[in-house]
Amino acid sequence: DKGKVADSLDKASEEQEDVDSLRIDTEGDNSVATTDKDAFRMNQRETEAHQVKLQHLCRICGGSFKADPYKRSHPVHGPVDNVMQAVLRKKEKRATSWPELLAKVFKIDVRGDIDTIHPTNFCHNCWHFIQKKFSNVPCKVYFPRKGPVEWHPHSSNCEVCGTLSRGVKRKLQALNPQVNKKLRIMARRARQIRPVRTPKQVNSKSLMKKIVNCNKIHLSTKNFAVDYPADFVKAVSCQICEHILADPVETTCKHLFCRVCILKCLKVMGSYCPACLYPCFPTDLVSPVKSFLSILNNLPLRCPVKECDEEISLEKYCHHLSSHKDVKDKEGYVHINKGGRPRQHLLSLTRRAQKHRLRELKLQVK
Repeated sequence: DKGKVADSLDKASEEQEDVDSLRIDTEGDNSVATTDKDAFRMNQRETEAHQVKLQHLCRICGGSFKADPYKRSHPVHGPVDNVMQAVLRKKEKRATSWPELLAKVFKIDVRGDIDTIHPTNFCHNCWHFIQKKFSNVPCKVYFPRKGPVEWHPHSSNCEVCGTLSRGVKRKLQALNPQVNKKLRIMARRARQIRPVRTPKQVNSKSLMKKIVNCNKIHLSTKNFAVDYPADFVKAVSCQICEHILADPVETTCKHLFCRVCILKCLKVMGSYCPACLYPCFPTDLVSPVKSFLSILNNLPLRCPVKECDEEISLEKYCHHLSSHKDVKDKEGYVHINKGGRPRQHLLSLTRRAQKHRLRELKLQVK
């Protein structure tokens, strides 16, 4: 009997130990599950807070809307506003939505943005930058960063959550010498009062004509078939060589030049407009609006061949000259061989002669 009682006591103690161990395991599992739930809730709260903070930042430059006293912002995926539509109409360009316009200006695709990673608005400074880019007014507006911000998902060392008041922190980058040169030139020109036209400037204009030396490749305004007013002739002629505009380009100060002439002057004379001395760089040159180009191409010219004396539009001038068989009386774009010897084959010439002949052929093509 004593042995049976001892066996039953041993079994009871073993069962109690199993129950205790099971209870400890269950409590551990419950504590782990509670910890996981707390961590999930904390991560969810941080993500929601991160998403709320993103609504106060610019999608393009990363700046905070709090820096603007009027708290102005524009939706990234919304339609283009009326002011921007008016600017685009003046430049004969079309864009119905902001994603299309942002892709043209900043070279970014915002169509695949995620709300938890990317902000949904951009600031008024970036809007102003886009407006100045298309309006082409004589006022230089610089983008506050080297390029658009790259956005990343929320993490432990998130830049967005720690720099909301000032915007996303900018990384140190090497200074751009071209931009520094622009700023120096603009500051120097701003201090100077625009000088009055003097004989010295007239000499510089004649010097520029010698620099471009485009009499053989550009047409004179005397070739017009109609006697236009002087102001109209000045509007369709280059302000450097005073010939009819060939491949015209427009500067930020709204002056028109032949592309060849302005590039030569910028290279020799310096980075400023020859007409008003406003800072100008080759990257600032843009093509004029299409309506002006259509007017220019439809201007009537008189054929220089003596027997022809026909009126042709500027667009068809080269094709008409090439249709004539007599090369002696041709002028303008077609090269005149004034030498007595016949033309030699290009490969039979020396290196230097080949170089000059190729240059002449390029000018004919232009």
